[in-house]
Amino acid sequence: MSTHDSKGELGPVKSVGDIVEGLEEIGEEKACVSVGDIADAFGTRTYAPFLIVPALLEITPLGAIPGVPTILAIIVAIFAVQMLFGRKRIWIPDIIENRRVTGERLRKAAEKAEGVADRMDQWFHRRLRHLTAGVFMKLAAVVILALCAAVPFLEVLPFASSGPMLAIVFIGLALLVRDGLLLVISVSLGLAAVGFGLGHLLMGGGG
Repeated sequence: MSTHDSKGELGPVKSVGDIVEGLEEIGEEKACVSVGDIADAFGTRTYAPFLIVPALLEITPLGAIPGVPTILAIIVAIFAVQMLFGRKRIWIPDIIENRRVTGERLRKAAEKAEGVADRMDQWFHRRLRHLTAGVFMKLAAVVILALCAAVPFLEVLPFASSGPMLAIVFIGLALLVRDGLLLVISVSLGLAAVGFGLGHLLMGGGG
């Protein structure tokens, strides 16, 4: 990861490792970090980091804080809606942009995610790139929204909300590295996760 450019943005983001390293840099530089600070650092012209970052944070110790998984799912959903409608520049509402976390907590969460990020970057490459654009990208956005909708219900079960968010991480990674095969697999697993979650809820309601 290169250092900040003249506009305050981080260098080109080409992997999950770049994203994690960028989060560590931001956490080290600022005592208190807002969503807006992260957006400014990564730029607002590509969706992948904005899908990966909140979902990745949910599977770190930050996700164990009550209410945090739902907040992170809402953030992801806001970006997914814009991706679905093809918005060229990402918009972040003020109430989300001003959400803050201490730089130390962000840095530690990013450090916890380093191992997962490194493995992801080793495993996935550019395959079937044509499956990462057009209607396939919109389908991915729909699946992400379904996954986000499941998170508040699953949050009551220990670690259950991490399943949908992990699927979102992989979808975001597929879009980042233009890996169409990974996108197809991630969307399929995401749909399966939503189906499993709904089935569990229905069985619970029936009991």
